Amino acid sequence: MSYEPEPFPSYPYPRPRHDASPSYATYPWQPPPPEPVQPRLPRRQALGHHSDLRVLRGAYRWQRRVASITALGYFTVFLVLSAFAPSFMTSTVTAGLPTGLLLALVQLPVTWLAIALYEHTARRYVDPIADRIRKQAELDARREAAR
Repeated sequence: MSYEPEPFPSYPYPRPRHDASPSYATYPWQPPPPEPVQPRLPRRQALGHHSDLRVLRGAYRWQRRVASITALGYFTVFLVLSAFAPSFMTSTVTAGLPTGLLLALVQLPVTWLAIALYEHTARRYVDPIADRIRKQAELDARREAAR
């Protein structure tokens, strides 16, 4: 283990910064430093903190839940009936068609229903909010470009 002395002695206060410019003019003929420019604050909050995005996320979350619960809920009911009610699933509905087979065949239309429900809620609730946010973002971008 070798001992290398520090370039500066340890003081009770921080070391001086060598890259810092002095706050006064070094030479009397230098012009005064420029005044710091205060950035203009936007009239509205930035888009990332806007409440419309929270509304959009909530609508999209609700849309996913409804479609998922529709498809997976029916499938779960089918599996539970298959496991815990075999006599019900083997009973015949009409002309020798077992209830289990009928419920299995209904799974495809239920999946289509979940897809249709997803598209309907997208058009009705989510897309108008997304369009409004998109238009507002375009207006904000034009205002920023005009400055």
